[in-house]
Amino acid sequence: MVSVNPKDRIAVDRRVRDAGLRPTRQRVALADLLFAKGDRHLSAEELHEEALAAGVPVSLATVYNALHQFTDAGLLRILAVEGSKTYFDTNTSDHHHFFVEGENKVFDIASGPVKVINLPEPPEGMEIANVDIIVRLRPKR
Repeated sequence: MVSVNPKDRIAVDRRVRDAGLRPTRQRVALADLLFAKGDRHLSAEELHEEALAAGVPVSLATVYNALHQFTDAGLLRILAVEGSKTYFDTNTSDHHHFFVEGENKVFDIASGPVKVINLPEPPEGMEIANVDIIVRLRPKR
């Protein structure tokens, strides 16, 4: 099983609890894997592989459930990039992304260069929550 410094475990436990979630052993272990390496973009399958490699006994369904719970609690941002391919972003601030086709890599666009103008008026009683721009990249031909 992954060895977590007791102080770090308390911080992760508190982060999960402060988001309104019960800090189960699996949630805390997954949160530690997610947030210990800074801003990241991971699929559920990638996090599942990391968890198994770290000795965290967890099913892929549990990883999906935890990721969606973390997203609903505001700890993660979801990025639907490639049809059924979904990534979870630990950086929840408003920002945009590059996606490298064929490599399934997602990374942040540096803040500043993207401006979104002329957005449509939302329907009555609705407001725009955010706008996600994903710029697809491929090697030059």
